[in-house]
Amino acid sequence: MQSFEKAQKQFGSKDRFLYYLDSGALYYYAADYDSSISRLTLAENAAEELFTKSISRAATSMLLNDNVLEYSGEDYEILYANLIKALGYVSLNKYDDAFVEIKRANLKLNLLEQKYAGAADEFNKSESKDTSEAKIQYEAGKVRFNNDAFARYLSMHLYAANGKFDDARIDFDLLNDAFLTQSHIYDFPVPEVRYAPEDSGAILSIVGMAGLSPVKEALSLRIRTDKDLGLVQVLYDGAGDDDSEYGHLLLPVKEDYYFKFAIPKIAARPTPVTSIRVYADTNYLGELALIEDISKVAQETFEAKKSLIYLRSVARAVAKGLATHKLKEKVDNDDKSSFGGWLKKAVIDVGSDISENADLRCSRFLPGKIYVGDFELPPGQYNIRIDYLDSYGAVVKTETISNYEVGRNKLNLLKSFSAES
Repeated sequence: MQSFEKAQKQFGSKDRFLYYLDSGALYYYAADYDSSISRLTLAENAAEELFTKSISRAATSMLLNDNVLEYSGEDYEILYANLIKALGYVSLNKYDDAFVEIKRANLKLNLLEQKYAGAADEFNKSESKDTSEAKIQYEAGKVRFNNDAFARYLSMHLYAANGKFDDARIDFDLLNDAFLTQSHIYDFPVPEVRYAPEDSGAILSIVGMAGLSPVKEALSLRIRTDKDLGLVQVLYDGAGDDDSEYGHLLLPVKEDYYFKFAIPKIAARPTPVTSIRVYADTNYLGELALIEDISKVAQETFEAKKSLIYLRSVARAVAKGLATHKLKEKVDNDDKSSFGGWLKKAVIDVGSDISENADLRCSRFLPGKIYVGDFELPPGQYNIRIDYLDSYGAVVKTETISNYEVGRNKLNLLKSFSAES
């Protein structure tokens, strides 16, 4: 943590959300739950403040690249900030506070489409002249995610620990419904979870986190305009994809040109961990089951604003492309030297390409996948061992919790994490 704290200056004011989020996650892994909760609260507050500010600035000038705006966080980052805070509160036995975080996470998911519809309205109402003679109509993408399975899992167990078994049953049903109605995110079997023992035993619940959250990579694209057709064509810039179209817009343009730009895309980070086994003393209890693939959640929540990023990037590219064309015309008129003129125009082209780099800022320390398991045990004290294994069955990491007291009518929830990648 000390080395991370020393790096605080590198984040800067416009990236303070990331500093608060990543330091909050690291404090959580270090079991410093008060510091974690404090940082994650600052991250959440910064996200709300900076989103409004960045949308306002972006609407004022379409020529502003996302890299120069305040980073207000991706929605999956904000979602898991709440859920990690909930886990922190559970560790501090502050169940009411944990409930608040889970409800906040669910509310944000429900309002996600509305959030970006409002952003699109701001862009459409803008009187900016930056996009030259053509004005793009902005529309946010649809969100097909409004029910988080891991959030339901946590609230199910919190209700059960408080003796509210009817409420626990509702969350159990909602957890299963998340898999049924959102198979594009939950494309793996529903975990066999349980919140109440069958007889006089107790439930030991374990949350295992493996790997690290996805990152952003640049998707390189090129714009080709056709002034006669009033067409802006967007093409892939990768090898072998020269003629593959990413999309197109019908817009009046005054010049024909070819222009490079990039937008971000979500990319999962691999982890060698493929299974997690649990032992109580020397007895094998079973394997944890996957409940959340955060890369899939990230990709789906990113869809809501991806179209806005894409359209703003196209608008900037059109405007800058025309400006570049005019600068090169001026060079041709002012510099009759063929080599000198060529060199100046090359510098103009390079500067235009550099100015359209994708914004790749994102969290680096959120977990990649979340696994859960519920095991019935007689009440008592146990040494719990959690083994993380790779696809060959080799143990990647082992974590042991000694002398853990499993009791009846209480929340017995253990958390474990492996960052191996």
